Amino acid sequence: MTAQPHPPTVLDIPCEGLLFDNDGVLVDSDHGVDQAWSQWARDCGLLPEQVTAMVHGRRSADTVALLVTDPKERPAALAAIDRLEVEAAAATTALPGALRFLESLPRDRWAVVTSGVTVLAQARLAAAGLPAPPVLITADDVSHGKPAPAGYRTAAEKLGFAPARTVVFEDSTAGAKAGAAAGATVIGVGRRGLATDATVVVRDLRGLTWHDGVLTLAAADLLRF
Repeated sequence: MTAQPHPPTVLDIPCEGLLFDNDGVLVDSDHGVDQAWSQWARDCGLLPEQVTAMVHGRRSADTVALLVTDPKERPAALAAIDRLEVEAAAATTALPGALRFLESLPRDRWAVVTSGVTVLAQARLAAAGLPAPPVLITADDVSHGKPAPAGYRTAAEKLGFAPARTVVFEDSTAGAKAGAAAGATVIGVGRRGLATDATVVVRDLRGLTWHDGVLTLAAADLLRF
């Protein structure tokens, strides 16, 4: 029988800025996402299970463009799903370790980069009881959503760091590709993170610390390393 590798005693990653995806990394919005997109799918005559399977890591505008064939109908369809998601945002909760880790970071060192629109991102963060990010990049701020790197590049720029000096925390394949394309080090988060190309995947943000330009995962629950 092949011996299983043991997690490293200490895993240090040099970085100056920390860039977080929102849903699936900082907050658990899965219930609200399923509720909103299932209702939207039924209203559009689509199968809810097929729609909900494709929405993670994408801007709602990109998902609507894939599913609504008539361009003239897309603005109304997009407005409908944005309204449904904001209404469902009250069910959002913080993921383990998110509040403690964010509160431990200097305000000029972290940002949130999400595929949601601004009002939705703010509603979910507030419902989860998490601090408002010093830099928030949303679907409203970029022309191309994940896996395009624009969101993470913009966040790094606003913090004043080169993307190569940042770490991106992501749970989706599209988001991990966006972080890598931006030039950042990508850490996968949660079970969905195992489907990404991230070399290191943590269960959640518990056990992570950052100090003097070094992210330490010594006490993290590593799913892949």
